[in-house]
Amino acid sequence: MSTHPPGNLPLLRRRVQDDWIDYNGHLSEAYYVLVFGFATDALMAAAGLGPSYRERSGCSLYTVEAHVRYLHEVARDTELTVRTTVLGVDGKKLRLLHEMFAGEPAGDPVATEELFTLHIDRTAGRAAPLPEATRAFLTGLVAPAPPWAGHGIREV
Repeated sequence: MSTHPPGNLPLLRRRVQDDWIDYNGHLSEAYYVLVFGFATDALMAAAGLGPSYRERSGCSLYTVEAHVRYLHEVARDTELTVRTTVLGVDGKKLRLLHEMFAGEPAGDPVATEELFTLHIDRTAGRAAPLPEATRAFLTGLVAPAPPWAGHGIREV
C-alpha cells in the first residue's frame, strides 16, 4: 500500500486506449511510460517549465535515469490516475516519482516510476540552474520517499 502523503499537484488522469493493449490483452509496457511522461509534463507545466518557458529560455528537464516497476496488469478501458511526488530538488537536479492507480489513488499502485532529471540548457548542451521561482515551488512540494524508492533491480 502507498503510505506517503500525496503531493499538492493535480492528479493526472488518462483512460487506457485500445491501441495501448498488447498481445497478452493488457496495457503494453511502453504505454505505462507514456502515461508517466504525461505526468512529468503536467509537473513541468505546474512548475513553470511548460512549452512557453522552453521556447523562451531554451531550457528543459531531461530524464537522466528512470526506474519503472510494473506491479499489476491493467486492462483495456481502465481509468488511470497518476499521483506525482517531488522527492528532492537542488540547483539543477530534480528527483520525483509517479504512482499509477487503476481508478482513484487508493490502495496499491499498478505501477511506479522514479525519475532523476536535470535542468538542461539545450543551446549550451549542459545542465543549468533551475529558475528561482521554479526551484522554490518544487521545494515546497518535497515529501518523504516511500520505502520502495531508491532501490534498483534486485538479484534473483
